[in-house]
Amino acid sequence: MMEKAKIAGQFELLRQKRFLPFFITQFFGALNDNVFKNALIILIAFQGSQLINGSTDLLINIAAALFILPFFLFSATAGQWIDKYEKSASIRAIKLIEIVIMLLAALALLQGYIFILIALLFLMGTQSAFFGPAKYSYIPQHLKTNELIEGNAWVQMGTFVAILLGTILGGVMIGMEQGRLYVACAIVSLAVAGYSASRFIPITPSLNENLRINWNVFSETYRNFKFLKTNRTVFLSVLGVSWFWFLGAMYLVQLPNYTKTILGGNEQVVTLLLVLFTVGIGVGSLLCNWLSGRKIEIGLVPFGSIGLTLFGMDLYLSQPDVMPVVTIGLKEFLLNGHLRLMADIILIGFFGGLYIVPLMALVQQRSDPKHMSRVIAGNNIINALLMVLSAIVAIIILSSGFSIAELFLLVAVFNAIVAIYIYSLVPEFFMRFMVWLLIHSVYHVKAKGLDKIPDEGPAVLVCNHVSYVDALIIAGCIRRPVRFVMYYKIFNLPILNFVFRTAKAISIAGKFEDREQLKKAFDDIDQALSDGDLVCIFPEGKLTSDGSMRRFRDGVEKILERRSVPVVPMALQGLWGSAFSRQRTNIFYRLYKGFKSSIGLVVGDLVEPQDVSAKMLQDKVRILYDDVVHR
Repeated sequence: MMEKAKIAGQFELLRQKRFLPFFITQFFGALNDNVFKNALIILIAFQGSQLINGSTDLLINIAAALFILPFFLFSATAGQWIDKYEKSASIRAIKLIEIVIMLLAALALLQGYIFILIALLFLMGTQSAFFGPAKYSYIPQHLKTNELIEGNAWVQMGTFVAILLGTILGGVMIGMEQGRLYVACAIVSLAVAGYSASRFIPITPSLNENLRINWNVFSETYRNFKFLKTNRTVFLSVLGVSWFWFLGAMYLVQLPNYTKTILGGNEQVVTLLLVLFTVGIGVGSLLCNWLSGRKIEIGLVPFGSIGLTLFGMDLYLSQPDVMPVVTIGLKEFLLNGHLRLMADIILIGFFGGLYIVPLMALVQQRSDPKHMSRVIAGNNIINALLMVLSAIVAIIILSSGFSIAELFLLVAVFNAIVAIYIYSLVPEFFMRFMVWLLIHSVYHVKAKGLDKIPDEGPAVLVCNHVSYVDALIIAGCIRRPVRFVMYYKIFNLPILNFVFRTAKAISIAGKFEDREQLKKAFDDIDQALSDGDLVCIFPEGKLTSDGSMRRFRDGVEKILERRSVPVVPMALQGLWGSAFSRQRTNIFYRLYKGFKSSIGLVVGDLVEPQDVSAKMLQDKVRILYDDVVHR
């Protein structure tokens, strides 16, 4: 029953008015973009010589560039416009403009006016440049923090499905006998469907009505970049998101020629690989919500990077030794046993989903809501730059004599280098990855009462102290960042010290060991609470040596004397006797037992500061320790 509830929870947002109309609107918009764009490119490639005199290759490249160009020119202006005005009305206006553009495109298609269609592709790109900031700034205004992962997962999955379907439908329809008529009807129908869905999007008030729009696109774009760089984590996350689009564009653009030149497959095989790639991204995106425990778990980002690198490399290794003499269809391709290669394609998409969804949610969570649309606009500009760079890199590498399979290998290596660089700049990502691995591999952790921890504002968390990894387990379960107060000898342990420093833990010593460090610890705790942080202390003062709970010291009372904040009691269960506890048994036995351990974290009711005493907190934690969390 519990598993069914979890699965049902994955689809909860799709039943709600605050999300479903928005999701349908953005899905039809992305679908229409790709039906129109791919149909036009194929029309130019195969029928262009009958309709115009000139180079069809040149026109195809111009068409592709004109669709991307508006993201450079208008994203900064779009971000301001979306921030200033009510978003549901803005989205409806954008979708109405899409209907007008598609009506003109339908007439141009039927008349065969290629140059007008190319100009309209530029307008379609402009419309998309305005919709992007509206799309991603809408999400955090209507979804709770613990829903951001699920919301972004659906949007990413929907976007890639729309790209795939649009690419296939545009190509299939334009190739039919009455292809231009079918495409004309489709693009107008999709535009009308998108506008109809937008009518049900709930009102989304502006958070910055007094904003003065700077219509100078160049100066505003420069200001956008400067603003992005003021928040280092957001800026580097945006770079990470853009790198994903670099990889995505590389795979999507090169897969058709890879299929033709390396695998010897026809259009059916291309379609299969594109479907597998998209399915992988969709599954990875949706699984993010489950793997992260419905919180923004940036520890999944390094996990995604590792998968993208490993399976990108294996895609090179899994290529056939000899290309078929004749072009093969779908049946022959499947009979030739390319299971490893297909698994690589799926897993590249899967780990791409794990990579992009937490990053996008982190950008939304860590950005100032009043500037959200401008942050997304800056993200779109950098995305466009990286997608163009992807094409340039592919041209340079392939023209240097490398095969597409070797290009994929080089990109996988590039991905590892970029990942190491970003995680060295923001070690929080790698630290959260270590925490995520700990609580999803070594231990099986169940938490109870996490909703009792305040979503915002300062509070002191108190917990029993059983093992060297207590802080990691607590940090992995709680949605908010936690500042841990740790005994300096544990804080200074090799390897773990990196994790604790990255998490901004506070090192503390006993009054008979280092009075200065003790005083500094209390000052740091007070400052953290003043900043609105959660601070977690282990009142026993040191690890238990026999599994029993020791007497709580009065440190929490001293903390509350300086700053009156609520206290939340918690208890860890099942860690005694595991590999990281101090039980004096054979280390191999404890390692074995650790991998089989079921750990519980039970959170009690919030206690007001005036009611707090060390003895009372110890009694509450003892009661929680005896609670049954594994039900």
